This record gives sequence, C-alpha cells and structure tokens, in this order.
Amino acid sequence: VKTTDGYVLRIFVIGFTKKQRPQIRKTSYAQSAQIREIRAKMVEIIEREASSCDLRELVIKFIPDAISKDIEKACAGIYPMDNVFIRKVKVLKKPKFDVARLLDLHGDT
Repeated sequence: VKTTDGYVLRIFVIGFTKKQRPQIRKTSYAQSAQIREIRAKMVEIIEREASSCDLRELVIKFIPDAISKDIEKACAGIYPMDNVFIRKVKVLKKPKFDVARLLDLHGDT
C-alpha cells in the first residue's frame, strides 16, 4: 500500500472466526470461499484507509484499532469475526529525502 507521502508499506492483518451463538462444537472454521471473500474485504479496507492519508495519520489510526473494528464489522456478513488485529507493518520503500520539505513540516527549530 502506498501512502500519500510516498511510503510503500506492507500491512499484515490477522483475524479469527467467532463461534455462532447456539454452537456447541469447540471449533468454527470458515469455508475456503468465505476465507477468500474475507481476505478480499480486508485488502480493500486496508488499501482504502492507508492510501488516503500519510504515514503519521496512519499510525494514529492504528493505535485505537479503528481499522480492525472496521474490518470486523465489514466481514460480519460473510462470517462472524473475532480478534481482528493489525499484526505487523513493514516499510518496503521510503520516499526520497528532501531537506526543504522536512523544514516545511517541522519548522526552523
């Protein structure tokens, strides 16, 4: 995913399926078609959220788990989700270093 300030990130998300209300069985597995649908929905939400802001705003979004809750709500129609988290974020590519832009952001301190 590419942010507005030029960083290219790889965002890792993990989510678990939740047991249905009257369910007695201990495990609850989604079918492979449901898994594909959930994964596609996750990718769509992550790309929408990350590509519309810069790195600083994105980190602020990660802290209260706002994106995770959004994924959980969107995937509830496919299969009930529980414990959806952003597990890891890797920086794949940094933008070219620009001194003038850095001074604009932080001022002359």
